[in-house]
Amino acid sequence: MTRIFWDTNLFIYLFEGDSPFVPAVRRLRERMLERGDELVTSTMTVGEVQVQARRQGDVPKAEHLRDLVRNAAKVIDFGLGAADTFSHLRATTSIRPADAVQLSCAASTGVDLFVTNDKSLHKLTIPGIHFITPLDRVPL
Repeated sequence: MTRIFWDTNLFIYLFEGDSPFVPAVRRLRERMLERGDELVTSTMTVGEVQVQARRQGDVPKAEHLRDLVRNAAKVIDFGLGAADTFSHLRATTSIRPADAVQLSCAASTGVDLFVTNDKSLHKLTIPGIHFITPLDRVPL
């Protein structure tokens, strides 16, 4: 079983439905289910997927999106181990705080693959994450 962390953007693609990336995300999820891979994300993702619905005042939709993520993925909290990785990433790279949180959560739990379309993250090497890859290069 492979542990695969999805950055928030993959969930957003699925939930908004109008992205050209939707077919690739669906194929990835289907392949993960076939292989028995574990989907992992963070509490930050759970919050981020709700933002647009809450901006529109649609609390039931926000809660539905929250539940979809919680039911599909193992959700990692930002804990003390992640805080240490976060501080290291922020001190030694120019990545944004939100990206550092995501990467830190993934590293704290140990994942084989971190999938994101954020090109600034693909070049990073982070202990606890074997590979960081864009959606179009996922090796499954």
